[in-house]
Amino acid sequence: MRFILLLLCAALLSGCVRHLGAPTEPAPALPDYALGGVEHRIYTPPDWPQELQADVYLPRAQGPRPAVLVVHGGGWERRSPQDMEGIARALAEHGFVAVNIGYRFAPEYTFPAQLQDLQMAMRWLHVHAAEFGIDRGRVGAWGYSSGAHLVALLATVASDGGSPLNQPYGGPVTLPRAVVAGGTPTDLRKFQGGKLVPQFLGGSQAERPDVYASASPITHVTAATPPFFLYHGTLDHVVPVDHAEDFRAALQANGVRNELFLLRGRGHIATFLLGGSAERAAMEFLARELALPEAGTR
Repeated sequence: MRFILLLLCAALLSGCVRHLGAPTEPAPALPDYALGGVEHRIYTPPDWPQELQADVYLPRAQGPRPAVLVVHGGGWERRSPQDMEGIARALAEHGFVAVNIGYRFAPEYTFPAQLQDLQMAMRWLHVHAAEFGIDRGRVGAWGYSSGAHLVALLATVASDGGSPLNQPYGGPVTLPRAVVAGGTPTDLRKFQGGKLVPQFLGGSQAERPDVYASASPITHVTAATPPFFLYHGTLDHVVPVDHAEDFRAALQANGVRNELFLLRGRGHIATFLLGGSAERAAMEFLARELALPEAGTR
């Protein structure tokens, strides 16, 4: 009986989704590979304020392969890459090289330290691409919660060439070609009160309005922004779903390819823990977007 109830719950959950912008063509077949191993490396240079590690999950496949930078959540103040281990492993088992990273935490380090960590990770990934069998023209990014905020900001800043946040570590080499972002805080100006955002940004919105704007991915969207796959729970009270809806509207207004996968009746944590259907659709999105190398390798 318990097994039957579990099956019924799974069926109900799988039906409670809405996929906006879903492609009309059949989903690409995701190849299956064995995990070829995990390499633990330091990705930061010797003079970086804090030594940071990348766990590189390798598929047992011939290269060059597409790669995905993977970034965990935790309110910019805690947690670890272990939270994203399942996603990183699944990516490798479907043929992607997954680079699962740590980053500096608030309040000891405030914005833009975390963005700069991601920018450095992308630079490191490109420098070591040949070693890991990575095609430099097919690099994407995946994050959840604050990690999704960081990958979304990484992508929008790198595609917004005039942003001061590209200095001194950003630029074209840090641009992911496709982004998966779940439970994403896309507009930090929407948060009133609380602890996490002020300690991340180094003050209240009244004190630092320009920082709140510049740290919000939605303010950097342009026609050059890469394609996005967004997924979000409709009952998310930590990061309300309008963050995803408004961000998708900004992408639409700029002609940027995007998909929004809504998981009905799920909150912030449930979407992360029970996001199997969204994660499968996200990998299919990456398979489409990273299938062919872009012209040039920068």
